[in-house]
Amino acid sequence: MLKNEAFVLDSHPFLTLEPLKVLDDRLIVGFSTRSKGYSIEAYDSLNLGLHVQDEDSTVIENRKKLADELQFPLNRWVFSEQIHGSNIKKVSQKDCGSGTLQIKSAIEGCDGLFTKENNILLASLYADCVPLYFYSTTNTIIGLAHAGWKGTVAKIGPEMVRKWTDEEEIPLNSIYVAIGPAISKECYEVDDFVISKVIEVLPEGSLMPFKKNGRGKYLLDLKELNVQLLLNIGIKPDHIFKSNFCTYTEKDLFYSYRRKQQTGRMMSFIGRMD
Repeated sequence: MLKNEAFVLDSHPFLTLEPLKVLDDRLIVGFSTRSKGYSIEAYDSLNLGLHVQDEDSTVIENRKKLADELQFPLNRWVFSEQIHGSNIKKVSQKDCGSGTLQIKSAIEGCDGLFTKENNILLASLYADCVPLYFYSTTNTIIGLAHAGWKGTVAKIGPEMVRKWTDEEEIPLNSIYVAIGPAISKECYEVDDFVISKVIEVLPEGSLMPFKKNGRGKYLLDLKELNVQLLLNIGIKPDHIFKSNFCTYTEKDLFYSYRRKQQTGRMMSFIGRMD
């Protein structure tokens, strides 16, 4: 296990986000691995994405298996469409089951979800992008956001915080954010266009989370970029937890689109039980 790692792996096919569990033992929160599922070949074995070329029936069986492991019924899960944007929607009991058995029923047009209600599992899918988790200690509000480079520079993380503070009256100093397993700086090569967008969203004088790699491209630390954007909006440094896991290099644990385009998807999840 990585030193000071917030996401802990035990015998289950998922990593548990321990710092948030410590804050609230009613939380079911973590990130799935690729192991202990039913998918074969390119998707072996716990592929949770219905939008790849795996068999839908197999993906649903994988989801049922994880639901049993989490002891959180599949009909209480909620997925977003994930369009690499920064739109965020508040969900409630009426949204339970959205996107669980078919893609077309997912919450449309957004990459972020939040709820104030218990017994709803928010879910999002990944194969290198950054999973963001949100929790408030005073209002039992929870959220998830999918942050690829496009969503990150569109400030989906700060947008979740803004919605909570401005629209839900959540105290800023009560908000905790975790940054889950994603591709590392050493493995994430991007071009000038992406870097120009990164520079646009960081204040002048910021320590830039990228470096030139000698091949005319850049290595971008997408997790650190999200950290900086969250700090800029006022999240306390000790309220941010960042995973050290790299989805590209940890081949036995994670799928990676950069490593192998035809691949499965892991799932971030957060829910609160009664």
